Amino acid sequence: MFSFLTNRSFLTNLIVALVLGFAAVFIFFQLLDMITKHGDYIKVPQVKGQTIESAKKLLLSQGFQVEVQDSVYYDSLPKLSVVKQSPAPDELVKINRTVYLTINRAEAPLVAVPNFVGQTYRSVQLQLNTLGLKLGDTSSRPDFAVGSVLEQLYNGNNIVPGSKIPMGSSISLVLGGGIKQKEMMVPDLLGMTFAEAKVFLESNELLLGAVIVDGNVGDSSNAFVIKQSPARRDEEGRPIRIRGGQLMDLYISMDRTKIDSIQKPKAVMEKKENEY
Repeated sequence: MFSFLTNRSFLTNLIVALVLGFAAVFIFFQLLDMITKHGDYIKVPQVKGQTIESAKKLLLSQGFQVEVQDSVYYDSLPKLSVVKQSPAPDELVKINRTVYLTINRAEAPLVAVPNFVGQTYRSVQLQLNTLGLKLGDTSSRPDFAVGSVLEQLYNGNNIVPGSKIPMGSSISLVLGGGIKQKEMMVPDLLGMTFAEAKVFLESNELLLGAVIVDGNVGDSSNAFVIKQSPARRDEEGRPIRIRGGQLMDLYISMDRTKIDSIQKPKAVMEKKENEY
């Protein structure tokens, strides 16, 4: 059967074997180039800004592999849209190359709100940018701490430090505006409800200080102011003056008859003097 090999010389068989070997290697590398498409390059299409579905469809149709590498969140961009791609658009790469995509998240991640009270406006602004939060409205009220944050608000309400809110939300700040130069007589808050007294203080740019409760008070807004500090007059009956931004302490009770026995007669006397 193999007589054609045995009838030939060893040298002839060796030459034939070498030729066949080189031919096999040559054919292998030719086929390898065809299989791997060696030397075939294609431009990466621009998919940034497209939805992840349309980006995948386009890339796969052009022979690329697709992998979502990361996700970020920008409230200014459409949800589940491509934010970044690698390789970059128009870059020449081999077919079958994997294109890595970074997409915009469908839901905003939650961010813990720090305690901004007592910090400067500039410091808070930098922290908000770092956390991906926005600076909302800023307002001021008279206070010794000029330019410092007095309150931090979310949706109009005070927010407790550590509370988590969606990234991209706005935090409003109340800043200290200093003490007013103009003086006024200390107002008479005796007999007012606590709710009325707070409105009066705010409208006159005075700050509510300590609130001392006398007895059992269920609904503080309906409790009465029975004592205030400072009082309207000193021990010698001279009017006491106050400036916007200063504090007034209030004593409240559900029993209106407990109005300060020292301050009440003077307040009544002043009312009678005004009537004349």
